[in-house]
Amino acid sequence: TAMKFFLQYLGCFLAFFSTGFLIASTWTDCWMVNADDSLEVSTKCRGLWWECVTNVFDGIQTCDEYDSIFAEHPVKLVLTRAMMITADILAGFGFLFLVLGLDCVKFLPDEPHIKLRICLVSGVTLLIAGLPGITGSVWYAVEVYVERSSLVFHNVFLGIQYKFGWSCWLGMAGSLGCFLSGALLTCCMYLFRETSSGRLHSAYSLRKGYYSAGTIVTNVHLPSSQTATAKMYAVDTRV
Repeated sequence: TAMKFFLQYLGCFLAFFSTGFLIASTWTDCWMVNADDSLEVSTKCRGLWWECVTNVFDGIQTCDEYDSIFAEHPVKLVLTRAMMITADILAGFGFLFLVLGLDCVKFLPDEPHIKLRICLVSGVTLLIAGLPGITGSVWYAVEVYVERSSLVFHNVFLGIQYKFGWSCWLGMAGSLGCFLSGALLTCCMYLFRETSSGRLHSAYSLRKGYYSAGTIVTNVHLPSSQTATAKMYAVDTRV
C-alpha cells in the first residue's frame, strides 16, 4: 500500500510539472533565439505566436504579434502550434484524471477498482500527450538547426542567425515527463490492479467455500424425521 501511494504521488508530481512545462513552452516567446549574442545589442526571440526583442543594456522588451491564425504561415510554425496545443489539452486531462484517481481524494472512496482504472486512463492519456509534444518540439529544433546549417554551408549571412531557445527545451522536458509519468502509472497501476483482483477473487472463493461447507454440514446434521416433515409441509403448502 505504501508503494502504491508513493507511485501515485510521484506520477502526480511528474504530471503536474510536465503539464506546466508544455503549457509554458507553447505560450512563451523563445522557441528561436539569435545565436550571435556577442555581436548584438539586443536579444531576439521568436515564439509560436509573437516575436520579441529585448535590449541588452536597459532590459526593455518589445513584442510584435504575428498575423492572424488564418494568414499564411510556415508549415513548421502551423504544425508545431497544432501539436503543442494537442499535447497541452491531453496532458491537462491526464493530470485531472490522475487527481481524481488518487486515494487521498474523496472521490468514489468505496470503489478502489474504479480509482485504479482512472489512474490507468490517466497514464495512457499522458503517454499519448507526450507524443505530439516531443514530435513538435524536436521537429521545430531540427528545422531550426537545418536552416542555420544550410545558410552556413552556402556562406549566406542574413544579419541574424537563430538557434532553438529555452521554450523549445521546455517542450522537450514536458513531453519526456509525460512519457515517464504515463509509463509509471500504466505499468505499476496495472500490476496493483492484478494483485487486488487476485486478492478479491481469493476472498470470494474462500467465502463461497465457507458457505457451501456450512450448507453441507447443516444438511448432514438435520434429522431425517425433520427433513421428512419439512417435505410434507412444503407439499401441503403448494396444494
